Amino acid sequence: MDRGRPMKVLVMTLGTRGDVQPFVALAQGLRDAGHEPLLVAPHRFAGFAESHGVPFAGVDDGPMRLLDGDRAGELLEGGIRSRLELMPRMAAMFTKVLEDSWKVARDAGADLVVHNGQIVAGQHVAEALRIPAVLALPIPMYVPTREFAWPGAEFTARLPGILNRASFLGMRGATAMFGYVVDRWRRDALGLPRRRGRHDPTRTPAGGHALVLHAISPTVLPRPADWPAEARLTGYWNLADRPSSLPTDLEAFLDAGDAPVFAGFGSMSGADPAATTAIVLEAARRTGRRLVVGAGWGGLDITGLPDGVHPVADVDYRTLFPRVAAVVHHGGAGTTGAAFASGRPQVVCPFVADQPFWGRRVESLGVGPAPLPQKRLTAATLTAAIEAATERDAQVGAERIARAMREEDGVATAVRSLEQAAARAQ
Repeated sequence: MDRGRPMKVLVMTLGTRGDVQPFVALAQGLRDAGHEPLLVAPHRFAGFAESHGVPFAGVDDGPMRLLDGDRAGELLEGGIRSRLELMPRMAAMFTKVLEDSWKVARDAGADLVVHNGQIVAGQHVAEALRIPAVLALPIPMYVPTREFAWPGAEFTARLPGILNRASFLGMRGATAMFGYVVDRWRRDALGLPRRRGRHDPTRTPAGGHALVLHAISPTVLPRPADWPAEARLTGYWNLADRPSSLPTDLEAFLDAGDAPVFAGFGSMSGADPAATTAIVLEAARRTGRRLVVGAGWGGLDITGLPDGVHPVADVDYRTLFPRVAAVVHHGGAGTTGAAFASGRPQVVCPFVADQPFWGRRVESLGVGPAPLPQKRLTAATLTAAIEAATERDAQVGAERIARAMREEDGVATAVRSLEQAAARAQ
């Protein structure tokens, strides 16, 4: 590729806000470097992308729609029977995502596809278009290593360390469930044959290592020594916009007393949001701390709150977190990264998937106590965790991590890697 010509880059992602925001930041970085990104994500994020100046093309929400229903809490907390019952519907939902992805990709004139794996279509549309595909992740889910277990399920951390690398076979679960849907779509829509390794986004069609960019700070997770050269840690991908101001009423609350604790679980409050909220409120009362309660998509109940507790629905964590004493959250990759960057201690209360992994990273870095799984969340256990997080050692550890992260520019590092990948593909 001629270095004077801007790249056209399809940036493809599927998931919740935490799965989309880093890719909005990457698209901003590509745009600011003179390239032409197009963000491909669920329709519900059109306004979010456009508010940050990023061109957008929507695809069906797919399985994310399941989180909107009454059974979201059961699904998130791991009801096996409910997941098995939903599998036929999930297959149909993925079919629509694949179809929409190809409709966008075939007319985009792209030079490069960057995708998060979750959208499934990424490496396949790139193969059909005969352009490079780059896997991009806020979680180290795909590239095996001996240094830690697969973050996709909590039980893998309890396996003997000698099985760490083998535990990454867990990523084949999606292929087992939906591979036949993808193969049918490859044949009928893309005209692609079945081939060895077609479902592995870490491999090129020729069988080599694909470029894999991890939007994670190397300060938070040092790069494993046994990763291939194509697997890289860039640093977190942060939005280019100036942090948003806080609402006037929240500013007044913060100014009216000691720094409060923030508690919010994003879209994850479990099957009983009212009970979870009651635990959080009682823990704050026992610690004598003021509280900011975050209500996410299906999150905590913010009605009828007592004095000393302030609700927020949609707020810029970059602005809020530096103003609090500690951050209590579910351990999503995006929230964990924002809390690390703020220099504030953390209490991670994981529900599922990679969340326990980030909770263990918080503990090992001295930024907070051991993760407190939701199944063990009580007023007493949360009180003890908040008290541990607000001790001096955790505060010092959090400030140390934040200082080191300020030297990183994850988006710029990622953009340079993508430019190099496109140049090699000429």
